[in-house]
Amino acid sequence: MELMCHCSSFLLSPENHNATCSLSLNYTLVVLNQSLPRFAPLLWDHAHVRVCADGGANRVYDEMPLFFPHQQPSHVRSRYKPDVIKGDMDSIRTEVLDFYAKLGTKIIDESHDQDTTDLHKCVTYLRDLTPKIEGSELCILVAGALGGRFDHEIGNINVLCRFSNTRIILLSDDCLIHLLPKNYYHKIFIQSSVEGPHCGLIPIGMPSGSSTTTGLKWDLKDTEMRFGGLISTSNIVKGEIVTVQSDSDLLWTISIKKL
Repeated sequence: MELMCHCSSFLLSPENHNATCSLSLNYTLVVLNQSLPRFAPLLWDHAHVRVCADGGANRVYDEMPLFFPHQQPSHVRSRYKPDVIKGDMDSIRTEVLDFYAKLGTKIIDESHDQDTTDLHKCVTYLRDLTPKIEGSELCILVAGALGGRFDHEIGNINVLCRFSNTRIILLSDDCLIHLLPKNYYHKIFIQSSVEGPHCGLIPIGMPSGSSTTTGLKWDLKDTEMRFGGLISTSNIVKGEIVTVQSDSDLLWTISIKKL
């Protein structure tokens, strides 16, 4: 079975890069319409392309200056200019749209498409853009994906399943979530300075007849998991590497430390 590695090096500043995690990923960022995580500027710096999903542009405009209280808000807003604003445009404020349009941000109105979420639209855009981005495998970081309305959260998790062949990481101030596709053996490099120890593995789409892990306080050993039965929540990472193998897709989640 093919190996798939995972590493949250995007939570580390470039000068603190962990050499044990040798993944070469091409990061992009999608900002949704929820409060920005405290590490949003770091995600922005790691990303090669930054896309705001509709009202996510309001969040960048309003909240990015709060991370730099000793700088002029106008300077911060000009520095943190999204490359693209995409969505059905029912949430973005007019003054925000005009501000970024004048700075050269590309505006893509998808109001004709009411069958997909704004995140779905942004992921589709970035996947289509991938051949134009030189480098390695695409990894889409999604800020503001968790918190707020539960149906929005479930919609975002559904995007993970709909694009199971694309690396997508949902982020909030408290945790991250991404998919572990069933057709891989997974090795997760834990960045213990910024994440953990609490974690979880949750079957998604169908029950797991057999899941096996190493590196957790309560490891799974050919364990069945399903809703209405056992799921591995409130687990704890023990070391620097966690391995996972399952006969169904799993969600991996781990807490993000408040430093």
